[in-house]
Amino acid sequence: MNFKDFWYVVCRKEDLNAKKPIARKILDELIVLYRDEAGKAVAMLDRCIHRNAPLSKGRMENGKLRCSYHGWLYDGSGEIVEIYSEGPGAPKGKCRKAKTFLTAEFDDYVFVCLSDTPLFPEPFRSPYYGKKGWRTQRRVNAMQNNVTNCVENFVDIPHTVFVHPTIFRNEKREKFGAEAVRKDGSVVVNITNERANLGLFSWFLNPKNQEIVHIDSYHMPNVTCVEYHFGPKKHFYITSHSVPVSDKETLVYTDLTYHYGFWTPFAGPFVRSLGQKVIDQDIEILGNQMKAIEKFGTNFQNSPCDIVHVFIESIRDAIAEGKDPRALPERSQKFEFWV
Repeated sequence: MNFKDFWYVVCRKEDLNAKKPIARKILDELIVLYRDEAGKAVAMLDRCIHRNAPLSKGRMENGKLRCSYHGWLYDGSGEIVEIYSEGPGAPKGKCRKAKTFLTAEFDDYVFVCLSDTPLFPEPFRSPYYGKKGWRTQRRVNAMQNNVTNCVENFVDIPHTVFVHPTIFRNEKREKFGAEAVRKDGSVVVNITNERANLGLFSWFLNPKNQEIVHIDSYHMPNVTCVEYHFGPKKHFYITSHSVPVSDKETLVYTDLTYHYGFWTPFAGPFVRSLGQKVIDQDIEILGNQMKAIEKFGTNFQNSPCDIVHVFIESIRDAIAEGKDPRALPERSQKFEFWV
């Protein structure tokens, strides 16, 4: 097993059309994406097999991709169907083919697997995306940090007091309880005793000051899901696909999915604006962290409430070592922290 055995978001469905190819980079692999004659998403190594010109600079011709250097023409399977200099029709001699990758489309995302044998039959699905009564605000942001640090940030509560003051949480010295469970390549954290420390919209989200159902989860190798349930009629999910561009850059596709009963149709502008502000603050702190890592390395120190980080790192370390994290022993640990 390695990181190439998983599905990764490469673009939103709306970004990929029949008019022109687009370029992406995953795990330092250069990829070109386009739609073939049948409208199917095609992912191919972004190099013409003739002279290594980037195919993402080429042009579409009726569902086929023509290289911009010497005009070699590729179909959706990566086969060369015409070499311009040899005249119209199929090329002479032995058939040649470019390297292609598996693609899948779910929840209006296009996914790619860099392996011929994906570990899972389909990617992680965003909870309640497209369901009746639910709305989603979709964001795409580049983070100047690696996937491990990004996913840990997205399910880390203690940083919210200092990175997202007022918008998300304030320093109130409230004690939360939690239990983290590592099992089958996932980490699930149930938080208890959370009530009112929700920033600007505490009055709306939890006016009766009831205990909130709050669950954070990480799913190998790169997905996090944060869910809040503010009683029976108000729910909020944050699903993030952290796509590894390189060791120092991650492209994060975030779905902010919510159901606020009567208020659902009116919440969009607030969720979109405040959600992006929180993401922008994370972009800044993660970028600053990576600058320090480049100088000092990753000699981190942990406190008892960092068990979530430890569990996530154990899973990602196992994949990096070619092991299956599902073989790791199930572990659970209770802890407390203050916000």
